[in-house]
Amino acid sequence: MTKAKVLNIPNILAFIRLLIAPLFFFLLVNRENALFAGVHYSWLDYTAAFLFVLASVTDFFDGYIARTFDQITTLGKILDPLADKMLTLAGFLGLMMLERADAWAIYLILTRELFVTGLRVSAVSENIDIAASWMGKVKTVVQMIAIGFLLMEWPGGETILWIAVALTLYSGYEYTRDFFKKVGL
Repeated sequence: MTKAKVLNIPNILAFIRLLIAPLFFFLLVNRENALFAGVHYSWLDYTAAFLFVLASVTDFFDGYIARTFDQITTLGKILDPLADKMLTLAGFLGLMMLERADAWAIYLILTRELFVTGLRVSAVSENIDIAASWMGKVKTVVQMIAIGFLLMEWPGGETILWIAVALTLYSGYEYTRDFFKKVGL
């Protein structure tokens, strides 16, 4: 694989998302930091929301560009889901720490994410390709909407979170089913 092929726009966008995720988390959980002295919490929420939307937009565009312009790389297959997980992990854990998200919902989502990541690693070791399903993509979008609503404390955020939990668990079932079909179990 050539250097130019690896350093393409989709991979750069995914890498940007990797960098935004810890900054986003920092804004959510370090509200008493001296850096923010005199800054009202709502401005931290607005800034975190802006970073989250920016990162979410890079998620859409890195996938769109990679598929449209045939720029799918092995690095991108690793970076994209990692960046997604880091961003949603930052959002859900930060919101749970701010007591805006139910701990059980976050536990179920994160447990599924870890389980599916384990399945993907196992699939790679068996040379099996388990691509993201349509439901997996819907799940990610609903999770991102839930994070946005909870972050801004808009009505319905908790309901959207539980819808995200249901979609997350169902898509986890789909990954598990597909994995076992492909390994012949």
